[in-house]
Amino acid sequence: MNKTMMDILACPIDKNYPLELHEIKEKDNVVSEGALFCSKCSRFYPIIEEIPIMLPDELRDKKLEMEFLKNNKDKLPEKISKSGLPWHL
Repeated sequence: MNKTMMDILACPIDKNYPLELHEIKEKDNVVSEGALFCSKCSRFYPIIEEIPIMLPDELRDKKLEMEFLKNNKDKLPEKISKSGLPWHL
């Protein structure tokens, strides 16, 4: 995901803007792995292979996102890594 996309991305659930960007892997202004975080609803959206996965709750792949959290727990802020999936409850 090119970082310039941050100028147009908003939370698909509550339309909150701007989202927080947490980079795990970045090169030349392109985030290949990371997470977007909505401070209003506390949802996170993983960035995997340069693609931000920003789907409505009912379409999200819970298994994929739990694996993403597990693999990156030490690289993400606590509000993401410790919160789990707020929409999963």
